[in-house]
Order: sequence, then C-alpha cells, then structure tokens
Amino acid sequence: MKVLVDGAEAPLDRAASAAAHLLEQARLPLIAGLGADVEGTRAAVALAERLHGAYDHMSSEFALRDLDVMRQAGQFFGTPNEVRVRADCVLMIGGKLTTAWPDMLERLDLGKPARFDDLQKPRKIFWIGPGRGEAAAAGATEIAAASAEVPGLLAALRAKVAGHKIRPDATIERKLAGVAEDLKAARFGAIIWSAETVGRLTIEMIHGLLLDLNKTTRFTGLPIAAAGNAQGVVQTSGWMTGFPMRTGFGRGYPEHDTWRFEANRLVESGEADVALWISSYKTEPPPWNRRVPFIAIATPNTRFPYPPKVQIDVGTPGIDHNSVEFEQNLRTFTAIEARQASDALQVADVLRLIDSNLDQTLMKGTEAC
Repeated sequence: MKVLVDGAEAPLDRAASAAAHLLEQARLPLIAGLGADVEGTRAAVALAERLHGAYDHMSSEFALRDLDVMRQAGQFFGTPNEVRVRADCVLMIGGKLTTAWPDMLERLDLGKPARFDDLQKPRKIFWIGPGRGEAAAAGATEIAAASAEVPGLLAALRAKVAGHKIRPDATIERKLAGVAEDLKAARFGAIIWSAETVGRLTIEMIHGLLLDLNKTTRFTGLPIAAAGNAQGVVQTSGWMTGFPMRTGFGRGYPEHDTWRFEANRLVESGEADVALWISSYKTEPPPWNRRVPFIAIATPNTRFPYPPKVQIDVGTPGIDHNSVEFEQNLRTFTAIEARQASDALQVADVLRLIDSNLDQTLMKGTEAC
C-alpha cells in the first residue's frame, strides 16, 4: 500500500497534512469519483461541507437517469426476490445487463417457474436489444435491436399494449408479434434495465409502459444500480443534505445542480482548482483531460494520467474491510463482511484524518492572527 507526497514515499500523517493544505488553499475544492461505501461517503460529504466545496460520483450520469425520471413522473420499483418468486413474465431491455449485474441470472433463477405462481408454467422471458449470447443464457426470446433501435421498439411496444395504432412496419410487427399480449396476460411481470445502456427518455417510456400494464395486471420495475455503490451514495447523500450527488456548499449550505456541480465540467472549465479523487472499488483513474492538482485515495495499481500531488492507497469495501453498501441482489443497504480482511486503510479513516489536519491548520491560522 503506497502513501506518496509529490511522488516520494511519506508517512500517512504527512500525506494527510499535505492533502489538507492543498484543499484548504483551493478556491473550489472538488471531491470526485466518490467510489466508497456508506461510511466513506459520509466522511466525503462532511469534508466537502467543511471545505465549502462540491462533490460528484463517477457514475452520476447513470444513477441520475433513473432519479430524474422519478422526480418528474414517479416510478414502479420491485426487488430481485419479488421477481424471482412471483414474476411469470420478464422483459429485459438493453445490452450488457449481465455485465452491470453479474449475479442477475443466478439471483433471479429465471429457468424455473416462479415459486408463488400457482400454475407453475415456464416463465415468458423477452429481451429487447441484448448483447451477444445474453438472451440465450437467460432462456429469453431475443428481440434483436441495435442500441439506437431500442427506443423505437419500446415505443411501438407501449403503443401496442395501450391498444393504439402504430405506423405500419413489417420489421417491428414481426419482432413484437405477440409480445404485447403476453405482457398483458402476465399475472405478475417485471421489466429489467440498466441506465448505463438506455437513456432518460427510454427510462421514462419504461415507466409509462409499467403504468399502462398496471391498469389491468401487476408489473414492477427492476433497475440495475450503477457501479461504485452509486445508489448507496445517492441515498447517503440524500439523508445528509436532502440532495443526491452533484451538490456544492459554496454558499455555506447544500445546493444541487446536475450541470453546475458535474465533476468533469468543473475540472475542464477550471472552476475546480484542486480535486480529491476517491475510487475504492476498482482501479478507476480520473477521466478529465485538463491537468488539475489532485489527491488520490484509490485502490493499489491504479494508473493515473499524471502523478497525484498526494496518493494514498486504500482497501476495497467488502473485501479488505467490513462495509455497508447498497446491494443490488437485495435492492437495499446491507452489512457486508470482509472476504479477505487486511490492514489496508479505509476511505473514511483517510478522509477523517485529512479533516483533522484541517482543524490543526485552522487553529494555527487563528493563533497567527
């Protein structure tokens, strides 16, 4: 585990002091990445507030797609367990779902009839626009579509479910033949998607389809959470500030703006003059192109585009240390015991140490006055 200051090995206390000094001198310090468990997120938000800075998550673009639709139109949500034991009809939308949720097929056990289905018939499973081999692995009827075609197919499907006419198109009619009737005939159905592969308007259409289906039967939605504990950060930030990520404290109180406080924009525009990058789940470097002095709290072997001013390696939640995270398999927070407990540093501990050095610096400044 490395602890570096300007590329040279240093004691942890010195690294924390150097990081505190950098952040304190910034006009707008930015906490970005934010790939951390609940405890690390709490420490990051508290530090951003202390610094009058801003914070954002590396997967905000995806997490906020679902959230934006919920703000405007409401949403139907279910849990994986509900889908596994109740759903006799499942519609999957978009590719790479098994990449976004590796345990999906095992967790949902779609190859068997729904446990609480009295008829015990095989499930009807459809997949619009899957990746190569995904539909076959799920035992689903594949509705082939490029990613750009998915919104159009979904719009046509929604129209057919609602009994509206659609523009005559032999290809669409062939692909969707019988799908709408099977959805309407479901006793309990589910739609699964990932905001990493479908856009906001498509997600809004999904919830419109769910609304239409729930007029005559029961259907629920099962969104796949974005990587890096993004949904955990959304909820932790929410109970701390009333807002999700992309929030700033420049005026002394939390303000949420998905454009103003987007991390990449803040760096590329020069508004953020010091950044603190957090990535404890994978070796994810900062994505920005403009060089800005930054502090890295990240997993070992992360390759940065240019050297951080301060680098502190940390362990991975749930592997190196116990954690509380949003768990996709349960769709809620859960306590996770370390699988390979080690003495690696935790994000929360590093951030609190930086915060304590801010205290010392401020006290010195007060004494000097």
